[in-house]
Formats: sequence, structure tokens, C-alpha cells
Amino acid sequence: MTPVFLLLLLFFTAQYAADEANELDESPAVSDVLEKVNDGLRNLVFGDIAQNVQRNADPCTSTGCAWPKRGSYVRVPVAISSRYTTTERNIIIRSLVSFHKYTCIRFVWRRWYHRHYLYFYSGSGCWSYVGRQSRGQAVSLKKNGCLYKGTVQHEVLHALGFHHEQVRSDRDKYIQILTNNIIPGKEHNFDKENTNNLATPYDFNSVMHYSKYAFSKNRKPTILARSDPNLDFGRAKSMSSNDVARINKLYRCSV
Repeated sequence: MTPVFLLLLLFFTAQYAADEANELDESPAVSDVLEKVNDGLRNLVFGDIAQNVQRNADPCTSTGCAWPKRGSYVRVPVAISSRYTTTERNIIIRSLVSFHKYTCIRFVWRRWYHRHYLYFYSGSGCWSYVGRQSRGQAVSLKKNGCLYKGTVQHEVLHALGFHHEQVRSDRDKYIQILTNNIIPGKEHNFDKENTNNLATPYDFNSVMHYSKYAFSKNRKPTILARSDPNLDFGRAKSMSSNDVARINKLYRCSV
């Protein structure tokens, strides 16, 4: 890492720690942000995933879409659009640095020799691809809608290879999908995927879990917890301990 990046990293790590200690998080739940900001957008699957190949960790992480690990760390190059203000860029940077505290993921500034990198820009909504793609990989974080720590973490988790919690392969043991309450044409957002669950428990507190009313046409639940139909969920504003554990298992972090 370059000296400039190290200085930035030290600054934002310290700033993140201070923010975390003093933070009164008034940001909306990630699930609510995604459903509101992405309403009407086409060419997205599962609400906020850009379509490519159909790849929770996605099974493709075992065949090429995981980010490479060298030594103790997984270094993920990033570039951030200059169209963001300094304040907006700092929200993204602090959210990225939050991964450094608990995992072996390290975000570094993209240099000319980095073929694969994440490019954060203000597109039409909040969305990402699942797993590492080819060359410059877009992560859309729309201004005035997506710039919250939990939303950035959610889209970055997609880019690291993780799917939504409610579509994981064993979800039928834990939840029931109420198709009669889903907005017509949105049923595909609840399709079950062949995920690698990394021997971790189903997590209603995951930042990757949608709310029980996601894509509801009638304000009635579209997802129910089998253990407790009255359970409310999908209200996460940041990564859960299980989200962190999955990163560390997938990338074999010794944290």
C-alpha cells in the first residue's frame, strides 16, 4: 500500500472508531432503502443485483469469483467517482474501513496495474454484481438515497460473493414465502439460490436480509419466520456478527 493510502487508512480507521463509539444511528433499514430507491429499475434481480451469470456465498466463489488472497489479506482495489462530494466520499470510505476492523478484507486505492477493482459511482439506484467480475466492476450508490453505512456494506458484501439471506438454499426451514402478497412481476426476487451457507446459521439480523414486507402489494407480509410468525426482521443497519463470520470463513481470515 502506498504511504498516501496508509495515511488515509489510519485517519479513517480512527474516525470510524470515534464514529462507532459516539454514533446515534438514525439511518433507515437497508431493506427499506433498497426497495425505495430501486423501485421501478429494470435489469436487476433480487432487488439490487446486476445480472450477469447466476452465481449467503454464491457457489461461483469456489470457481473464480472470489477475490484473491495474498498472505494474510484480501486486497480489493477501489475507485470512487469524483462526482461525489467530499462528505459523500467519506461515507463510502468509512463504510469500507468498517470491514478492516473485523475481517481480513483490505480495500486499497486502485492503481493502473489493477485489472479487477470496484468502481463506486452514483448510478440509478443501489446495486452491485455478485462476486468478482471482469475488470472495472460497478457498484452503484445513488446520491440522496444510498449513502448509508449499512447500504454500502450490503452492496460490498454482494461484490465479495454473498447473496441475500432469504434466498439461501436452506431458507425453507426458517421462513415461508407468501407469494399471494407479492407485487405481480416481483416474484423472482424470492427465488431460492444454490448458495454455500458456510455452516453458519440462518440470520434474521443479517444486513443481507430483506424485511418481512418486502415487495408487498397489500401491506401484508411476504416473508414469515416459521419459528415465530410475529417476528419482525430485515431492520439491520450494519453487518451482523454472522455476516462478519461468513466473510472470515469464505476468505479464511485468521482474525
